[in-house]
Amino acid sequence: MIESGFDRRDFLKVLGWGGAAVALTGCGNTSVQDGKETVVSYVEASDYMIPGVSVYFNSTCAQCDAGCNINGRVREGRVLKLEGNPASGINHGKLCGLGQAGVQHHYNPDRVREPLLRKGSGGETITWEAALKLINEKLTGVSGEQIAFLSGSVSGHLKVLLGNYLDSLSSKNHFVYEAISPAVQRAANKKSYGVEMPKFSLNKAKVILSFGADFLGSWVSPVHFSQQYAQFRKGVEGKRGVLVQVESKMTLTGANADRWLAVRPGTEGVLALGLVNALGAAGTALSADVAAAVKDFDKARVTKDTGVSGEHIDKLVALLKERTPSLVLSGNGAEGFAHGSQNAAAINLLNHVLGNIGKTVEAPAVVPFPQMLSANGNSASLKKLNDGMAAGTYKVLFSYAANPVFTAPASMKLADNLKKVGFKVAFAHYLDETALEADLVLPLDSALEDWGTHIAEYQPEGGQISIQQPLMEKLHANTRGAGDILLALIKQRRAEEYKAFDDYYAYLRTAVLQNKAALGGGATEDDTFWDETLTSGIVKVAGTTAALSGSTAITAPVSMASDAQYPLFLIPGITANLRDGRHANQPWLQESPDPLTTIVWDSWVEIHPKKAAELGIVEGDIVEVTSKSGSVKAQAYLFPGIHPDAISIPLGRGQSWGRYAKGYGVNPFQILDAVFDKETGELAINDTRVQIKKTSKRVIVIKDEGSGGGKQFGRKIAVSVSSNEVDLSKEV
Repeated sequence: MIESGFDRRDFLKVLGWGGAAVALTGCGNTSVQDGKETVVSYVEASDYMIPGVSVYFNSTCAQCDAGCNINGRVREGRVLKLEGNPASGINHGKLCGLGQAGVQHHYNPDRVREPLLRKGSGGETITWEAALKLINEKLTGVSGEQIAFLSGSVSGHLKVLLGNYLDSLSSKNHFVYEAISPAVQRAANKKSYGVEMPKFSLNKAKVILSFGADFLGSWVSPVHFSQQYAQFRKGVEGKRGVLVQVESKMTLTGANADRWLAVRPGTEGVLALGLVNALGAAGTALSADVAAAVKDFDKARVTKDTGVSGEHIDKLVALLKERTPSLVLSGNGAEGFAHGSQNAAAINLLNHVLGNIGKTVEAPAVVPFPQMLSANGNSASLKKLNDGMAAGTYKVLFSYAANPVFTAPASMKLADNLKKVGFKVAFAHYLDETALEADLVLPLDSALEDWGTHIAEYQPEGGQISIQQPLMEKLHANTRGAGDILLALIKQRRAEEYKAFDDYYAYLRTAVLQNKAALGGGATEDDTFWDETLTSGIVKVAGTTAALSGSTAITAPVSMASDAQYPLFLIPGITANLRDGRHANQPWLQESPDPLTTIVWDSWVEIHPKKAAELGIVEGDIVEVTSKSGSVKAQAYLFPGIHPDAISIPLGRGQSWGRYAKGYGVNPFQILDAVFDKETGELAINDTRVQIKKTSKRVIVIKDEGSGGGKQFGRKIAVSVSSNEVDLSKEV
């Protein structure tokens, strides 16, 4: 029976179900007898594998945080191809290119294969036993306040184990970091709607007005939204949906819009309030508070501040009044400024004024297991950790699924501050910039050879827990899953509580079966329910629905001041394939053409043709982009889809590691200024001012469309016109 001092409720907490009333109810009245259950680990390939015949396993994609469910094709014990799981409420059988490239991550020749210990300026391989013993020694005599764990966004039972491990160390220092994060949007949504991430129903809208939300590229859950967008285009009540994109730098979503409006960087909130004012003048009912908040944002002021003409404002107001319901979205393009929260709140206000709440902005499903819900990353968390390291607070630092040495601005001096931490442990797939700063590197299994559970932050169709299972045996004998590493570490502290689990697989299986009634298992036999769970790859849960509430109160965005020395805004490009660069060593992604420029294997500087002519820059010129924090050099690409007051460099390239990443392109993260959102503390990723000048070098820009201006072998492959003749604000 359960030993004294370790009761059933404690056991449920160990397994990730603590604190959820439905879980306690679902477990029934049977007792947990510690050590009585036998759990067999996943060890050998199945006997039924037949040469030349494929078998399929369902799992979960780990290439980004959307949490898409995947189906892997395996032949002769090796995974060959990934597709989407049709049963998924997130991606409905579809999968993006980033997800497809997960196979290349799995087979990547640069993966770390053995535990590595720093020796002077180099390193040596050591055994797992020695590595775990060393960690235990380094933690001896160290207080919980001096221990920190840095991770990317994490959910499911891995989050549970991580939390339990930190509890065993008496540490509350879990810093969750994502270099590209919708943290400003979450905070604004919480104020405006009462929840951080409501359900956005694109398919129910007749008009979508997006302020820099690249929902077809990299925003929140792009595979899901791409499918909803297809339904939106078919129309509601026989009317084809109309998409209007407002942004300073054209995104993939902007390229698909019916009307693309180039707005002066940082003035998206001003335009939103101007639209509210104009809607009120056109007869839309406004509360007294809202009317007072927007009264100064008349058409003349808005046009002057944003560069959007009064004609376009009038057309947009007429469109929003004519076609309801609509949907207004706020994205990275509007939120990446010191006043980003104010921009986002102003944009959200439009949904209230237009009556979209409860129609296209809906209440989200809530998975009823708080221990397992996603811990979402942001850059404010990294800043807090960095300040602590600078002050010498931490003696031991663990890191997992984050590479801040690459993604943090050089102005934060994070690499220097890391040196003030006495002992650093990196859970790593590669020797990336952050792993190279560690004293001990622990090699990880790939997502295609590891176990796990995941709960995506965005739950579009009811609550679901996604299952991750190995699609094949491990490629390298001495890699381990993050769950197995944490389980081994926590056994150093609380061996008695975890002695029933030989490995992470045993822990997961026990956790699922202990709560199978609440997970829909009812009276199903344990083995049958477990097999059905793995076969499906998804557990649907009867969650609750969060209530929408929130406020229409706003703080008016400030006007953007000019800077004579640094006259241009740097708008970092967030591409669907490379995101923050963690997957840049996957050659499929390097080889995939950027959908707007078709450039491959390199970085570029997007500059408006008129601004380029003013500065004497032509395509292929190597230009130097300089901020207050540093400079980079890259080839110029003349692009009419960017505001003349801005330039853009794509994120993700410029690494110092990996045979497919090292030496390709530049890293614009490094020249970002330390400017932060005034309300959330998030890095204002679009609020760095730069100057640009040409160097004496010029190259031929390598792109899929060729260097002949839209010609292939001397033949025109698409009708084109001069950029001076194009008006991208008009319908296309």
